[in-house]
Amino acid sequence: DPRHYNAWYGLGTIYLRQEKFQLAEYHFRRALTINVQSSVLYCYLGMALHSLARNQEALVLLQTAIDSDPKNPLAKFQKASVLMAEERHQEALRELEALKDCAPREASVFFLMGKIYKKLNMDSKALVNFSIALDLKPPTTDMNIIKSA
Repeated sequence: DPRHYNAWYGLGTIYLRQEKFQLAEYHFRRALTINVQSSVLYCYLGMALHSLARNQEALVLLQTAIDSDPKNPLAKFQKASVLMAEERHQEALRELEALKDCAPREASVFFLMGKIYKKLNMDSKALVNFSIALDLKPPTTDMNIIKSA
């Protein structure tokens, strides 16, 4: 049924996982025409646009998601990821610091902070954040990525 945003969202997530980002964008946009209040839809559309290297558009949508639901940790994390890709490291760190308050036991937050500190040649802070990420017992695949960083 074309009136159900959940169906459009579901198809969008499938395409996002299949790395068919243009199709994902189309489906998330259709879902947003039905449910303009959903921070999750804005977040996932921002993720699709980031994957298409349309980072400025992604940042606007991710900020919209954060504004509509300030407790949405995925939107904050994705915004920090886009900011890092744009080499706006200080802004990304500010976003991650705020996110750390919402999700203090999330290894991916500390891992991303470690990556940013490493790019900024702040090796001691990078090491601290990588160590915290490992101590939080991330999944085995993430643990190997953290160790290789």
